Amino acid sequence: MRTTYEGGVPLAEVVRSGFVEGLHHGSVAVLDAAGAPVAGAGDVTSPIFPRSASKPMQAIGMLRAGLALSDPADVALVSASHAGEDFHVARVGALLAAAGLDESALDCPPDLPLGELAREAVLRAGDGPTRARMNCSGKHTGMVLTCLAAGWSREGYWRPEHPLQQRLRAAVEEFTGERVAAVGVDGCGAPVLAVSLTGLARAFLRLVTGEPGSAERTVADAMRAYPEVVGGTWAEDSRLMRGLPGTLAKIGAEGVIAAALPGVGAVAVKIDDGATRARMPVLVSALRRLGARAPVLDEYAELPLLGGGLPVGAVRPLW
Repeated sequence: MRTTYEGGVPLAEVVRSGFVEGLHHGSVAVLDAAGAPVAGAGDVTSPIFPRSASKPMQAIGMLRAGLALSDPADVALVSASHAGEDFHVARVGALLAAAGLDESALDCPPDLPLGELAREAVLRAGDGPTRARMNCSGKHTGMVLTCLAAGWSREGYWRPEHPLQQRLRAAVEEFTGERVAAVGVDGCGAPVLAVSLTGLARAFLRLVTGEPGSAERTVADAMRAYPEVVGGTWAEDSRLMRGLPGTLAKIGAEGVIAAALPGVGAVAVKIDDGATRARMPVLVSALRRLGARAPVLDEYAELPLLGGGLPVGAVRPLW
């Protein structure tokens, strides 16, 4: 594996009034149902930061370290980048309260909800940023509760050298089949681990094909059973999991998304400029190459561009 991501190729074009006004470059890795590479574009072997697309593997590490959650929706929550809707915040609060804690135990930064509607509702009510509303609060709640279960200090639980983070790193390396090439600080303050797009796709496929009852299958099944907990009512990955049953999907910042469907294969996408508008059309194109079909894929195959409030073009895949 090279140590530096070399960048991708044109994957999507921005067409306005019949005129191509821009291109989104990136990389995409496609594996078949057996995990063999069958298609790809750009640099799929050099490390990238998957950002929140790593959360399912981190959740596996938490379960293996002793985190016990009786409700599968809570397993989905610790794997989530939630939109901060009321039901997300309430579930974070309930998990902490059951352990005798409140959101002051979390070291993620206070934030407003990720979802536009939820954010507007908070501001209209005269409220402001809180740790529970931060989109990574589910993961941080899981980390804190794992420390309690394992008998580790909660102090500095987010530091790379903490025993918790060492366990989570081991899970990422196991399921991607790669050594972590670099460690950074994610937006929430927790470590983010660099692996390749091929490794990321491989990990997602291993989750959906894991043995029933295993930690990996527990995470995959929980996320697929409660997709709105993972993202939100209107989140792309949530709607994809709801609309294409059996699919495991997770977005990450900076234009990342990964998805796997048992019996079909897995895809991991990185849009180089971080644009969120390009990742779904590219992902849909890749899933269709694998034979996946569903109305939700038609919905995201192209994203409309507006002019004067009316559709005048689209962001559409080139690959």
